[in-house]
Amino acid sequence: MTRERSAPLLLTPGPLTTAIATRRAMLADWGSRDEAFIALTARVRARLTELVGGEDSHVCVPLQGSGTFAIEATLGTLVPRDGKALVLINGAYGRRMAKILERMGRRHETLETAEDTPPDAEAVAARLAGDPAITHVAAVHCETTSGILNPIAAIAAAVARQGRRLIVDSMSAFGGIPLDVRHVPCEAVVASSNKCLEGVPGLAFAIIRRNALAASVGNAHSVSLDLHDQWRAMEGNGQWRFTPPTQVLAALDQALVLLEAEGGVPARHARYAANCKLLVDGLRRLGFVTLLPDALQAPIIVTVRMPADPAFRFDAFYDGLRERGFVIYPGKLTEAPSFRIGCIGAVGPKDMEEALAAITAVTAGLGVATGTPA
Repeated sequence: MTRERSAPLLLTPGPLTTAIATRRAMLADWGSRDEAFIALTARVRARLTELVGGEDSHVCVPLQGSGTFAIEATLGTLVPRDGKALVLINGAYGRRMAKILERMGRRHETLETAEDTPPDAEAVAARLAGDPAITHVAAVHCETTSGILNPIAAIAAAVARQGRRLIVDSMSAFGGIPLDVRHVPCEAVVASSNKCLEGVPGLAFAIIRRNALAASVGNAHSVSLDLHDQWRAMEGNGQWRFTPPTQVLAALDQALVLLEAEGGVPARHARYAANCKLLVDGLRRLGFVTLLPDALQAPIIVTVRMPADPAFRFDAFYDGLRERGFVIYPGKLTEAPSFRIGCIGAVGPKDMEEALAAITAVTAGLGVATGTPA
């Protein structure tokens, strides 16, 4: 991959290691009202919409901030004040959507499964059939709490059969796992620049069905998070309502060029899948056990159960990898004692082999006999 190795390799779910060309794109200054930047905004919006096949039905509305900003903006803009949402939860990011709805005063219910269990589409359909007040369903595509890939196509079909609307948090999947809104019916797909698109943090976006966005006027609970107003402004003069993250958008524009040159989402998915397989196979050879079975594992981030060996101390393990040039995700979000290692970013199989060599060296240096958990 085209990047420097002077800095540690980020094996995290984002921010992540980026290509040199992407970082170089941030060296220029942009006038936010200048025609060149207006054209840049339009180009990025169009490219993002095309990635999910939404050119004829959806529009992309970018927003300053992290992915959670766009999640809150999308829920607040699309779920009417007299509407009701069903939130599917099997990790921290589903719970976060429920917390957002609670904070903004939108009625909602939850349907929760264990963190290693995907939502069941038939259970979703049954809940919807039993409660006609539910207008929207909110689901996470890849729940990075555990790395589980949720069955978003089956969920979308169940929601559509019941005549309801689906909002997809595709934060850690967009650009790395194929999704086509022509075959997976959804009202909105929400993501950010700094994950599988391999851009830098600071920009998020929602790709929203045009007619739903047009009908959402007056729903939003916030001026800055009103995606209807943001869309109307951009459709009118091409400009952002408030100061945009100009360099971040320029980096995303370059990252999208690199994505296309790689072969698009299918090719990126294949690279990430190869990274993931190498990582999982290598960890298992060392006795480590992954939280998820292979059938549920998304090629985004791998959750590893904490070894039972008393010689294993996570802080020392983390620091040892950091000294060898690899930064993994510190801490855990799962109920099970665990740590996480990412497979995404401007990294390839050779990098994963080097990371495994570092893991082998660090565990040996700590005197860990095996990575087997309790």
